[in-house]
Amino acid sequence: MKDVLTYKGFIGSAHFSDEDKVFHGKIEGIDDLVTFEARDVDGLIKAFRNEVDDYVTLCKVLKKKPEKSYKGSFNIRIPPEIHRKAVQKAKVRGISLNLFVQGAIEKELVTK
Repeated sequence: MKDVLTYKGFIGSAHFSDEDKVFHGKIEGIDDLVTFEARDVDGLIKAFRNEVDDYVTLCKVLKKKPEKSYKGSFNIRIPPEIHRKAVQKAKVRGISLNLFVQGAIEKELVTK
């Protein structure tokens, strides 16, 4: 997702509706649906920040974690040839495919 807003560790999507002539988005990475909208970019940023603040406050009142919980497992789809090469590289290194992929993701996150 390219068009994002960030505030207090939260990410918000940002889109424009030509039909409605309005910017709109939602807070990503949470279990609830929290949306915001505005007529201009500055208004969208303000609306996003207000919704984040309101959501964090509500979560405190409800004694709930605002961030989405993750299991730590997910499925990915890759071309068979890349799958084969990844398994081979993991075998050569003496690690599981899971550890190989985990290392690749960690490396990507650290270098960004």
